[in-house]
Amino acid sequence: MSQATLQQPLSKLNIFSLSGVQMRTFHITWLTFFVCFFGWFGLAPLMPTIKEDLHLDKSQIGNIVIASVSGTIIARLLIGRLCDTWGPRKTYTVLLLLGAIPVMGVGLAQSYTSFLLFRLAISVIGASFVITQFHTSMMFAPNIKGTANAVAGGWGNLGGGITNMVMPLIFAAIVGFGYTKGEAWRYAMIVPGVMMLVVAFLYFRYTKDTPAGNYDEIQREVKVKTKTDYSVLKDWRVWSLALAYSVCFGMEITFDNIAALHFVQEFKLSQSSAGFWAGVFGFMNIFARALGGIFADKVGRKYGMRGKGLLLAAVLLLEGAGLMLFAQAGSFTMAIISMISFALFLKMANGATYAITPFVNEKNVGLVSGIVGAGGNVGGMLFGFLFKSKNITYVDAFGYIGMIVMGVSLLVLVTRFTKKEKVAELNVALENAA
Repeated sequence: MSQATLQQPLSKLNIFSLSGVQMRTFHITWLTFFVCFFGWFGLAPLMPTIKEDLHLDKSQIGNIVIASVSGTIIARLLIGRLCDTWGPRKTYTVLLLLGAIPVMGVGLAQSYTSFLLFRLAISVIGASFVITQFHTSMMFAPNIKGTANAVAGGWGNLGGGITNMVMPLIFAAIVGFGYTKGEAWRYAMIVPGVMMLVVAFLYFRYTKDTPAGNYDEIQREVKVKTKTDYSVLKDWRVWSLALAYSVCFGMEITFDNIAALHFVQEFKLSQSSAGFWAGVFGFMNIFARALGGIFADKVGRKYGMRGKGLLLAAVLLLEGAGLMLFAQAGSFTMAIISMISFALFLKMANGATYAITPFVNEKNVGLVSGIVGAGGNVGGMLFGFLFKSKNITYVDAFGYIGMIVMGVSLLVLVTRFTKKEKVAELNVALENAA
């Protein structure tokens, strides 16, 4: 590979390659995001035990679900700004180091209140997604950016599924050594904290901010281009994408949070079995989110941004329909079948959303990514209120969310994602022709 190529975004994604700073950064970025899910949602599959240990009621569990995504909202907005100005490498490293503290410290919680505060602090780790998408966008050319973002995001999100499968096993192993269940869930959370410290070292040591180098190494002219333009806040396309992400990724993190508990309560599964089936939902990220990005790139090459928007609206509509089927499932088998169906379209919607996001304002990718990413957590927080309510069952909540998702798909359908500069160029051309 030539020196010139090493300093340019790649136009091809070879997932089996570690050659060059672009692919090395790609692999370390998705792996880091994967590990962040262990810290962020490591507690979720252990909630049946934590519920008993801390004597939590449904309302308190609902508050914990809300707290688990609330801190991420503000964090994603701030992280997007830091990516634009400070660089993704330093930003990710600091987030990992700070985030590991409450992850390992949550075992000190002895009451509902202290546990809630630790859960809120842990939620900041969710901002890792913005850095992942920002950094991948920096490393790849426009023709492959959607696919690269979707694969990195999907493989990272896979951590949400693996966490549901693995954390109950770590918990069981600790119990096997003679510790009580109340002690085991506390010691189990030390594992993801240590993992975060390891990837913090890898990220700082082996990645670069851009193909041309780190922000503090490249020329000042390049730095100037990273100044944030807050006029993007007036762009409806940004808020439309944030709304779309609120009902796809927002639903994903909500399901990651309550799936195991739902399966235990609704179908009387053991904690390990419930964690496994909740993990199947997350495990689909190994291909489903990537499919959304791949299809979006293919549609985009033929039909432009309008085609990408139509694809996003379609998969959101199918996600909503699948959720409503899940809500009406009368048996465990039907619940799993419908869960897999809505999971497929939900994760494709995640990928399709971030196949559009980097192109809305290419000079402020970090800020736009932060706003859209924060939208996902706003959705997760608001959905949490449904699962908190004493008057709404979990089954009812899934049905209501399905209807909301279908409504948002219609709003996305009428949004024109064509780049503003392209529209301006077209208007000028028409004026000249006249």
